[in-house]
Amino acid sequence: MADLLDVKVNDFMAKVIAKNPGETEFHQAVKEVVESIMPFIEENPKFRHGKILERITEPERVILFRVPWIDDKGEIQINKGYRIEMNSAIGPYKGGLRFHPTVNLGILKFLAFEQVFKNSLTTLPMGGGKGGSDFDPKGKSDNEVMRFCQSFMTELSRHIGQDTDVPAGDIGVGGREIGYMFGQYKRIRNEFTGVLTGKGLEWGGSLIRPEATGYGSVYFAEEMLKTRNEKIAGKTAAVSGSGNVAQYTVEKLLTLGAKVLTLSDSSGYIYDAEGITTEKLAWVMDLKNNRRGRIQEYADKYGAKYYEGQRPWSVKCDMAFPSATQNEINAEDADKLCKGGCMVVSEGANMPSTPEAVEVFLKERILYGPGKAANAGGVATSGLEMTQNSMRLPWSREEVDQRLHEIMINIHATCVKYGRESDGYINYVKGANVGGFIKVANAMMAQGVV
Repeated sequence: MADLLDVKVNDFMAKVIAKNPGETEFHQAVKEVVESIMPFIEENPKFRHGKILERITEPERVILFRVPWIDDKGEIQINKGYRIEMNSAIGPYKGGLRFHPTVNLGILKFLAFEQVFKNSLTTLPMGGGKGGSDFDPKGKSDNEVMRFCQSFMTELSRHIGQDTDVPAGDIGVGGREIGYMFGQYKRIRNEFTGVLTGKGLEWGGSLIRPEATGYGSVYFAEEMLKTRNEKIAGKTAAVSGSGNVAQYTVEKLLTLGAKVLTLSDSSGYIYDAEGITTEKLAWVMDLKNNRRGRIQEYADKYGAKYYEGQRPWSVKCDMAFPSATQNEINAEDADKLCKGGCMVVSEGANMPSTPEAVEVFLKERILYGPGKAANAGGVATSGLEMTQNSMRLPWSREEVDQRLHEIMINIHATCVKYGRESDGYINYVKGANVGGFIKVANAMMAQGVV
C-alpha cells in the first residue's frame, strides 16, 4: 500500500512540475502536503473523483503587473507586482504582501498555497492568497517607499476589497508600507474599509497584530510541550531572525521564563551566553525597526559572540524558533539541533525547514510544529482585525490576546486529532495538512466545479 501511495504522489507531482516549471519552492510545498493527505484521499474517494488535489494546487487567479515609480533622483524605476488569489472556498482571499528582491512567482505561489491550509486551521472564514513585489525597501527614503506603494496600490486596488481579497504585511511590508497603501486605496476608491490588515491603531488596526505571529509560535510550542508534561520556563531557546516575528517570539519567551540565546539577520547571528534580556530586546527593536541596523551591532554593544555568514542552529538549546525565511534549516542543521538536545521546533517563518530537515525531526521524534500551524497566529489576528473592522468596534489588548491564545490551542488540538500515530507520537505535519485540507475540500465539493 505504501509503495502504491508513493507512486500516486510521484505521478501527481510530475504533473504539477510539468505545469509549473522552475517553481521549486511551490513544488516543495505541494509535495509536503500531498504526501500527508494522499492516504486520506484514498480513504475518501469522493475527493479524488472531485479532483480536489488538482484544483487546490491551481490558483484561482494570478495577477502580474508593472509598477513604475520615480526615485529621489528623478529616475524612473520599474518593478514587478504580483497577487496570487489561490483559493476562496471558505472566505475572501487572505495573505500578506512581501517586498523583497527575491520575490518571484514560484515563491508567492508556495506562500499562497501554504496560506490556504493555515487559514483553514484558524477556523476563521478566510481563503488563501499572497502577493508582493521584487522592490527592496531597504536603503530607500520614506518618500521613495511612498511613491512605490502608491503606484503598486493603484493597480492592486482593482483586484482587492474587504469581501474579495484582504492583503496584510509580510517581509519588507510593515506599518509604514501598509499606511501608504491604505491611503492610496482610500484615495482611489473613496471608501474607508478594512481592505488591509496590519493597519495603525488610530485607523482601524488591532492590538496584538504586530506581536501575533511570534506570540502564536510560542503558544503553539507551549501546547506541544504540554503533551510531554514539560514547560517553557527554565528552558533555553535559539531564535533566528531579528524582525517582527523574532522580536515578539523573544518577548513572549522571556515572559514565560525561557532564556533566549540567539538572534540573526542575513549577515550572521549573535550568541549571548548570558541571555537576551528585556532591555537588550528593546535595544534590538530600536536597531531593527528605527535605525535599520545590522545584528552585528548587538555583539559590539553587549559583548556577545558574532558568527558572520552562519545560522544559529549549532547552538545547544532546548527549543528552536526559526523566524527568518524559507529553507533556513537543512538536514545538517536539523541534526545539530537534535544532537544538541533540542526537543521542540516551532516555526515562526514560512517553510523554514527543508524536506530533509523535516525528515530528521520526525525520525528523532522531537516536537516539530510546521509553519502552517505554528505561525498561524499572525493571520488569525488579521482575521480578528477584519472582524473588528466589520463591527466598527476595537477590542482590548487582553481580549485579542485571549482570542489568539484560544485559536492556537484549537489549532494544536486539530493537529493532535489528525496527526497522532499508532505509537502515540504526534506527527504535526500530517495533522496540520489533513486538518487544514478537510475544511477547504468539503467547501469546494459543496460549491460544485468552480
